[in-house]
Amino acid sequence: MSMLTPPGMGGKYRITGNRFPHMRRPPNRRRIVLVSAAAAVVLGLTGWGTLQLVDVYGGFSGSSQDTAAARTAVKEKKSGDCKPGAGAPPVKRADPKPLPKPGDITVNVYNATPRGGLAKITADELERRGFRIGQVGNAQADYDKKVPGIGILLGNQAAVDGALKVLGTQLAGTEVHADEREGQDVDLVLGAGYQALAPKEEADKALTALEEGQPVPSPSAPAAPSSAPADKKASPAAKC
Repeated sequence: MSMLTPPGMGGKYRITGNRFPHMRRPPNRRRIVLVSAAAAVVLGLTGWGTLQLVDVYGGFSGSSQDTAAARTAVKEKKSGDCKPGAGAPPVKRADPKPLPKPGDITVNVYNATPRGGLAKITADELERRGFRIGQVGNAQADYDKKVPGIGILLGNQAAVDGALKVLGTQLAGTEVHADEREGQDVDLVLGAGYQALAPKEEADKALTALEEGQPVPSPSAPAAPSSAPADKKASPAAKC
């Protein structure tokens, strides 16, 4: 009997030979299933990553012209989102309304100061500069001795951006007001701060700049004319 044969056993249960039996655990089916599932997930992720790399490097393998065109299209789309009306034809602006010439403007000159002859002297000078002269006289009660500044320019609403701008180049510091008149003539009401019109050279430069759409330099206010001294006073009936 062999030394490995348990006591009391013999016959077909006798163990002979030089090899020893190995004791193994029975196979675990659950573990095999989990390992197989994990391997399938790893293979799936590896395949998906491979496809992504192929797409990325395949996109860069195209021609540089196609890539540049695609980038330009994206930029244009983004810029179009920020600029309303992109691609639409530009809107043509209406040409500005031409300004009237001094010879087309009728100016009424009124004296709101106590100095005599001021309206007549101013009207004569405006006429020499090409303006048409209407009425010349004393200011109405609403303005007489009630204009502390250089003067007031009055006209209808259309004259604000036309005749009154042209007349304003002849003297500095005047106020501009629109009224409800129906005629095209304009008024120049001389105030207490008025001395004389701007020098003709400066007025001509200001008028030229206005006609050309350039910034209009403000004409300077010269000293009082010798024919109408500042300290001379006259009666209200003869002051114009």
